[in-house]
Amino acid sequence: MKDLMNLIDVKRVISPVSVADTTAQVGQIIDRKGFDGLTYLIATGSIADADATFTVLLEEGDVANLSDAAAVADADLIGTEVLAAFQFDDDNECRKLGYKGSKRYTRLTITPVANASAAVLAAVAVLSGPQAAPTANPPA
Repeated sequence: MKDLMNLIDVKRVISPVSVADTTAQVGQIIDRKGFDGLTYLIATGSIADADATFTVLLEEGDVANLSDAAAVADADLIGTEVLAAFQFDDDNECRKLGYKGSKRYTRLTITPVANASAAVLAAVAVLSGPQAAPTANPPA
């Protein structure tokens, strides 16, 4: 039997939120310690604005508070930030963005552009390739 559950850890990045302006939604800092892989999952709900777009930025660093944050180089992404982005007609869809860089800490930010109505979104981080398995359930 194939088992993924015991080989991943899931972290909250952006709790489900309804955004009705252009305020950047800055995610939680994710610590990769003890894991080889990291994939961000973004879920959209209803997006009411007829011309809104949502850009995605992934930052990395070696300091726990990301005071050294820098945008992740394209070579260290699996997929692209453009493919992880979404717009007004992407209701109830999912996006993913992988990280293969060498930094310990990362942070995802979703920034609405031209958004004046409610848009529901959320994001989680899936850590994979644990140095010790099985991973805890519920996740720590």
